[in-house]
Amino acid sequence: MNLIIVLISGTVLSIIFHFIGVYADAKKTVWTVIILLWAAAVSIAMSEIKPKGYAEIEKMKGNNPQTDLLIIQAQPKISIYEMLEIKKSFAENKKK
Repeated sequence: MNLIIVLISGTVLSIIFHFIGVYADAKKTVWTVIILLWAAAVSIAMSEIKPKGYAEIEKMKGNNPQTDLLIIQAQPKISIYEMLEIKKSFAENKKK
């Protein structure tokens, strides 16, 4: 899934929750929950992958220069979002 699609859906859902909060007269509570949800989502996306992910990256190395460049740029600590980008690049270049 593309990051732009995720951000647009999150923004739309935030606006919907905001209007629910306005209707229910709980604006502060809803905005607090929205902020906590966004913070949790960003935290998860930026957290480091597990050691099993590094083993998978080692298997992808050397197959395509574009994927190798992404791996080099992401090191030494690779986040979940970077891992998804590396896998996407690997899959696209594998089809060619």
